[in-house]
Amino acid sequence: MALKLHGIPMSTCTTRVLTCLHEKGLDFELVPVNLFAGEHKQPPFLAKNPFGQIPVLEDGDLTLFESRAITAYLAEKYKETGCDLLRHNDLKEAALVKVWLEVESQHYHPAIYQIVYQFFVLPLQGKTADQAIIDVNLEKLGKVLDVYEARLGTTKCLAGDFYSLADLHHLSYTYYFMKTPWASLINSRPNVKTWWEDISSRPAFKKVAEGMTFGEK
Repeated sequence: MALKLHGIPMSTCTTRVLTCLHEKGLDFELVPVNLFAGEHKQPPFLAKNPFGQIPVLEDGDLTLFESRAITAYLAEKYKETGCDLLRHNDLKEAALVKVWLEVESQHYHPAIYQIVYQFFVLPLQGKTADQAIIDVNLEKLGKVLDVYEARLGTTKCLAGDFYSLADLHHLSYTYYFMKTPWASLINSRPNVKTWWEDISSRPAFKKVAEGMTFGEK
């Protein structure tokens, strides 16, 4: 039975999983969810994810939600297929992947999420972005990127000289962030800029990015 991914191509969390699926070269069906009609808050979808959020992955009788959990599952189940995103054959490398997965979710994501949300999402809801919130999180993100700049001065990617799930998890939000007026936070840090240009040019993500039209007129 083919994998089924419920979500939409412009969603950051859906595209996180889509990128992983393409890195693994897996066959899957993308099942669109009509967020504007509130489909994700209706009983059929809530039966798949009680929190009413996308994406949801169905693999036979297994149903998963939370995009980072889904990518970890796919990377583990299909570890012999495509890019080894978790470095299964090297305990130390695998441990470093886990460290930087945590860094993304605990340090990078909270700051960049607020910026993207304020800049792209609120205006679509007819609301005004709060520049004070943006400024606070730009400062937070800058401090995180200073750590990245130092790290990427010694390794090609975050966990080492290899692309991993830790790098992949940065793609969706950073892609939208680079469309804001504050892309200089990335571009002004040479090592971070080189890393971003490298990971965002991978064929799997370029394929996904074609559908990432959120905020475009």
